[in-house]
Amino acid sequence: MRSKFFLAIVFFFGVLIPVYAQSDVINQVKETIKAGSAKELSRYLNSNVDVTLEGNVQSYSKAQAEFVLRDFFKQHPPNEVNIIHQGSSKGGQPFAILQYKSGTDTFRLFMKIKSSGNVQLLDDIRFTKE
Repeated sequence: MRSKFFLAIVFFFGVLIPVYAQSDVINQVKETIKAGSAKELSRYLNSNVDVTLEGNVQSYSKAQAEFVLRDFFKQHPPNEVNIIHQGSSKGGQPFAILQYKSGTDTFRLFMKIKSSGNVQLLDDIRFTKE
């Protein structure tokens, strides 16, 4: 009886909590993007982050990425942001694909989360116009 209880606890903390945590980070990032707040989004950025805006790929420091994303949000303020798909790579790295609507423009938004210690941070964010 105790072994079944122990296995249930191990399963809960070892499987369900990490899945919930990754989903929670993705939802929190989605909400900051939906609000168009680069300042709030910067809380979730890794110290270096790859940013792709309409085909232009750059690696930025956290502070630089905040300014670049702020300008993008000013040019393309969000009307609607929806998660299309989320999951993990074979290596366990969480990712999400979203749809970002701004005025008459629609972008496919890809974001990749990287674990740094026990914190999950946005490591790669890509906006591609559809």
